[in-house]
Amino acid sequence: MLWVMQYMTQNPRAIDPMKALLFRPVAVLATCLLLVMSVAPHSMQIPQLQATAKARYGELGAATVRDWETMVTNNADMPVATQLEQVNDFFNQNVRWVEDIEAWKTSDYWATPLETMGRGVGDCEDFSIAKYATLTLMGVPASSLRLVYVKARRNGLNTAHMVLAWYATPGSTPLILDNMDYIIRPADERRDLNPVFSFNGEQLWLGAGDRPTQYQPTARLSRWRQVVEKIRQEGFTEGF
Repeated sequence: MLWVMQYMTQNPRAIDPMKALLFRPVAVLATCLLLVMSVAPHSMQIPQLQATAKARYGELGAATVRDWETMVTNNADMPVATQLEQVNDFFNQNVRWVEDIEAWKTSDYWATPLETMGRGVGDCEDFSIAKYATLTLMGVPASSLRLVYVKARRNGLNTAHMVLAWYATPGSTPLILDNMDYIIRPADERRDLNPVFSFNGEQLWLGAGDRPTQYQPTARLSRWRQVVEKIRQEGFTEGF
């Protein structure tokens, strides 16, 4: 979180253009229809994580991974609306928010889904990464998802935070999956969030408009590059 706070301090004008990009108003009805009608492809290969979770984190970690596998299997053919809700609820209910210094004894660490489920703790990046990895595994296109760094207003303070956004279409108002607010809401209903920049496994957005930059996220974001390498080793291939 330290480097993004530095970015926001050095680039205060980045907030308003990104807000125009992320919070562009559109017809909510169209998004709702796409949510109901969209069904992600069901063909997938679930990473075999239970044995590793048990060896590293014990029975409790393995049980969480087993429940995750069940959730993924049961919702693989469901509409995207159901997948978003199930994945958001699973991690918000099974992972406890803690700062990196408590979980990893370092000021900034991005955990893999296995690490997050195994330990049962994580911060906002860990929640967002785990949700992104799970949804892409279930067939939700990576192009429709973005991990979004925001300034979150809480108790009169602006705090660096990350959420996951799902776009029905590239120019639509996204739905926000958040570990601070458990209810999935359209971005234009989250006035407490001011977007700074966003990315996924394919593209990076730094300015106003729908067009991404020419930069690869793994080339520009070192923490993302490091965690992607570990996630791939765990068996996740979609979206990375």
